[in-house]
Amino acid sequence: MNQLKVVRIDKTGIGTDHYGAIEFEGGVKLYSYHESDCCETHELCLGDLTLEEFNGLEFDLTGDDFFKRIPDYGIELIPIYGRSVKIAAHGWNNGYYSDQLDLVIEQDGKEIKRYDITDCQTIEG
Repeated sequence: MNQLKVVRIDKTGIGTDHYGAIEFEGGVKLYSYHESDCCETHELCLGDLTLEEFNGLEFDLTGDDFFKRIPDYGIELIPIYGRSVKIAAHGWNNGYYSDQLDLVIEQDGKEIKRYDITDCQTIEG
């Protein structure tokens, strides 16, 4: 999982717990996950990302330093060389449900790593 290029940005998502993914070479996916109870949303905002933003960038996902947390904003993906890519995160919650948000690395349908990024989102409601 070192020196991977982004090949696709899936903006459709799966159900209500997983809202799209950044797909890398070799079947590796990076996405946010929130176990939704009811009437709430917590996610990385992938809708405005384009493949052009990742042009010429390669990422090493083997360690824990491929991203930085930006409290109350989102995350910053750090490539091996070149400029970083910032991704906003937001949540909507009425205060009753959990605001837990995780960043997940998956390869070929199997979870590899999970990071707590709860403090990296702006929360409304």
